[in-house]
Amino acid sequence: MKVRADIAALIREGHTDESIAHRLGCHRDTVRCARRALRLPPSDQLGRLYAEALPTGRVLSDKPTRVPTSPAQAAANRRALLAALTEAA
Repeated sequence: MKVRADIAALIREGHTDESIAHRLGCHRDTVRCARRALRLPPSDQLGRLYAEALPTGRVLSDKPTRVPTSPAQAAANRRALLAALTEAA
């Protein structure tokens, strides 16, 4: 089996199958098969720690976080939506 270079690199960095699939937009089974082809053990989400200056013992999430919308931006969005709805009517 030919293993994608980007998947292999993230596996070797210690990322979980789920986080790799999320980052690259592929299925977990694709990552799992690549891990098997590289003869590496299955990922362990609880055992994986990111390298930190002072290790805290917590697993950090690598999924993107949602940035909250500011009140000013929310008001601008509402105005734009209302304008679009009144134009369409």
